[in-house]
Amino acid sequence: MSERGSLPSFVNSADLDGEREPVRRYGLVVGGTETPVLLGAHAWDSLAELIPAHWSRIVLVTQSAIPGTFALSFEATWVLIPAGEEAKKASVAEGLAQSLAELGLDRRSGLIAVGGGVVTDLVGFVASTYMRGIEYLNVATTLLGMVDAAVGGKTAVNLAGGKNLYGTFWQPTALLCDLAFLATLPSREWRSGAGELAKYSFLTSDPIAGLGLAQQIYAAQRLKESYVAGDEREAGRRSILNYGHTLGHAIEGVMLARGLHADISHGEAVAIGLVFAAMVAQRLGRIDEERVLLHRRVVEGYGLELSLPAGLRTEELVDFMRRDKKNYGGFSFVLDGPHGLELVHDIDESLIRSTLEEYLRMDVKRGKD
Repeated sequence: MSERGSLPSFVNSADLDGEREPVRRYGLVVGGTETPVLLGAHAWDSLAELIPAHWSRIVLVTQSAIPGTFALSFEATWVLIPAGEEAKKASVAEGLAQSLAELGLDRRSGLIAVGGGVVTDLVGFVASTYMRGIEYLNVATTLLGMVDAAVGGKTAVNLAGGKNLYGTFWQPTALLCDLAFLATLPSREWRSGAGELAKYSFLTSDPIAGLGLAQQIYAAQRLKESYVAGDEREAGRRSILNYGHTLGHAIEGVMLARGLHADISHGEAVAIGLVFAAMVAQRLGRIDEERVLLHRRVVEGYGLELSLPAGLRTEELVDFMRRDKKNYGGFSFVLDGPHGLELVHDIDESLIRSTLEEYLRMDVKRGKD
């Protein structure tokens, strides 16, 4: 686990102690309703404020030893699911639903997801389907969860064919982000959230890097709100939030299929995908070399690597990208351009292949330097 001395360069220990500012209370409007949010160090102490009064039974779901770590001021039951990305599958979701039935939960009961993106995605999926829908709220314990996974109502589990292919849209009733949880994050989890922060840097003209951690999280959440509010089910503008994710998800998919998913985090894969997408945009004449270099500078500024995991092959990555959920009759990518980011369809497969092969050659060259 990370100690305070090993915090990433964009984080100050004062962010995690609550020395800089008190807990923020605000709302995110998604799906036509306002979701209350608590953001700040030791926000966990105010969790009871977010629990709807009509919840008759409460179940908290997590992956770790959290039940023995945090006191509760209300009556609830803890349920543990398996650790790691392996938990994000249909069989685990079914097992959790069965546990809820055995505990006697009804439609006035509520779930609390306590964890990172795996937990919030899985619990949200189960909440959306158990008894055809019960309420849940998210307690994000990772940077990735706070800036992306726990916000916006996307829920899903993975299939053998790819990540997040089996899911629903189901908004949480509230979101709690306790920055103190981040103090012991492993370095890879910090990089996972940093990859999403790098992505958000290209969704706005206002700089995010350089702000305090709470301000960066708040800015990312507001940006996501602006893209999701009018497009909850990703029919159009919300797809821009997938910038860098086409190759990123392909990398994760290949690694998951090989049983090596622990070797790279979601944000690390997205960071590589951001630079790759910039290279595709340049080849299409949408941006120039300086803009590609900016992508590299932003990614590296968050302490993220540009190198692909060893042994990945063009064919298997292209195969996973071919199955990406954004595709419409061909390859679809969110790409930078003169008017900002947009979803571009029908990109020729040969261009994707040649750009990926160029990236891999550059990767080898970087390794020799």
